[in-house]
Amino acid sequence: MKRDPLASLEVNLSEADGIRYLHLGTPWIQGSMRINAPFDIDLEYVQRMMAWLLFMPAESVAGRHAMQLGLGAGAITKFCYKKLRMTCTAVEINPRVADVCRAWLRLPPEDERLRVVIADAAREVRQPEWLGTVDALAVDLYDHQAAAPVLDSPDFYADCRHLLTDDGCMTVNLFGRSASFDRSLESIASAFGSRAVWQFKPTREGNAVVLAQRTPSRPKRDVLQARAEAIEARWDLPATKWLRVFKAFEK
Repeated sequence: MKRDPLASLEVNLSEADGIRYLHLGTPWIQGSMRINAPFDIDLEYVQRMMAWLLFMPAESVAGRHAMQLGLGAGAITKFCYKKLRMTCTAVEINPRVADVCRAWLRLPPEDERLRVVIADAAREVRQPEWLGTVDALAVDLYDHQAAAPVLDSPDFYADCRHLLTDDGCMTVNLFGRSASFDRSLESIASAFGSRAVWQFKPTREGNAVVLAQRTPSRPKRDVLQARAEAIEARWDLPATKWLRVFKAFEK
């Protein structure tokens, strides 16, 4: 079997102003950790990947299952594990990324609530053991150049949808200023249905987060506002600010 080049990319770190950054052999930032708050989420777009919290009762989050495709610096998995008290699975193709996360980015050791699977996400999402088990699926699959998603087809997103519980959500990091954004959004809408899809405006860096629900719902703005305030109070995420740049997808 031919080895995927992503599985053997060089992994290195840099530090500036109290933040440790993960790189895959290039200056592109693949993730970060605030050294004095290692279980918080530092990057704005990664915080937005937690917008699925807007669609679930806060009291029901602990004990649910979060899955991250593309470990990066492990920020989502660490937050879900430590702060949200969820069961967590991370799928990462490059074993060196997982090693560096454990050694330098405070990824906790595996236990009954935390599992790191070294595998190709395209194949792993088709494993029967995961079907219908994931409440929050985070997809952040970029190569070392961070030019476009590595997996981005309607078939791949359909596989992702099959992982989700009835009230589960997927969030995806897309580069919003790239020409591929509209195509990616259409692929997600094709797999989930357009009424299931929500989108953020791009961050200053160009990351646009898209959310898709397994079961579409369109909560009213006052409901989302109340949920955002609860998220902010409980977990210190800037959820009320999300609502200024977050809207239902309209085809």
